[in-house]
Amino acid sequence: MTLNNGASDGTIRWGILGTGFIAGLQTQDLKDNGFTVQAVGSRSAESSHAFGEQYGVATAHGSYEDLVADPLVDVVYIATPHPFHHANALLALNAGKHVLVEKSFTMNAREAQDIVDLAESKGLVALEAMWTRFLPHIVRIREIIADGTIGEVRKVVASHNQSLPKDPAHRLNDPALGGGALLDLGIYPISFAFDVLGTPSAIRASASMTATGVDRQTAAIFDYDGGAQALVDCELDAASANRALVIGTEGWIDIEHTWYNPVPFTVHAVDGSVVERYEQAVSSRGMQYQAAELERLVKAGETAGAILPPAETVAVMAAMDEIRRQIGLSYEADAILADAALEGNHND
Repeated sequence: MTLNNGASDGTIRWGILGTGFIAGLQTQDLKDNGFTVQAVGSRSAESSHAFGEQYGVATAHGSYEDLVADPLVDVVYIATPHPFHHANALLALNAGKHVLVEKSFTMNAREAQDIVDLAESKGLVALEAMWTRFLPHIVRIREIIADGTIGEVRKVVASHNQSLPKDPAHRLNDPALGGGALLDLGIYPISFAFDVLGTPSAIRASASMTATGVDRQTAAIFDYDGGAQALVDCELDAASANRALVIGTEGWIDIEHTWYNPVPFTVHAVDGSVVERYEQAVSSRGMQYQAAELERLVKAGETAGAILPPAETVAVMAAMDEIRRQIGLSYEADAILADAALEGNHND
């Protein structure tokens, strides 16, 4: 399946919920590729207006409620930290807006299912902003695998290790803000493993923790019924080449440094000879491709696409729930859900 070129005709109007770093990256890619960014919303009017001026956004709202109520907004991009995705997405969906929700989609699978269920009930799109899945090089890799070029896929190996801020108060190290390597970095290799091999039959995971109680580094092995495996790892205080491999019985695909960005890859036959060398220049950062997929879904009247259907987003979150269970990492959102379930049992 070949996606469009990541451009827009501008007829669908976007609202940006949140004004942080990732919101700026997505907004710039939207603006650069013909998308209409109609409005931005923040909990602070000052922050919203500053963001609007920086990126040329027509309307700046001083609250999330005002943003989702804006009749000129069709889609809301949720760019807040993980613990707020659930509430923010439900707010937008209840206002009748489609949503593109940053990854990790939520804090856990139950929150993800809430969003997916509400979107489906309203006939709206709820798409996870796993931008890597929609990049041209990943699209081509799926085609190569489907064509049988590397034979039967036996193994996926993918890393995402970065040297990030060590400040204990930083969001990445704060349990209250969903900190840790897994949700911020591990989501990439885990989603890639799902993309290539599907949902694993078993997961084995281990981790080392920070002094603040979040995972500093996490590694996992995914086992599949047919015997395939995925080896995924992430770390937030040490960098690496961040390459990825897809290994098959007739060859392998080697995706270069920062594989989750638009980078070249090489397909090798089993004897090591080069079958294909893929290089494609991508304008902007490449985040426009996920937005183009959301617009395609809206225009087609669909709520689920083949590349990242909502059910798979929930399954990815469930896998991360299982990894967190094994490494002993829990968040406030998990306790809230446990309390709600207990209350429900008492009311039966």
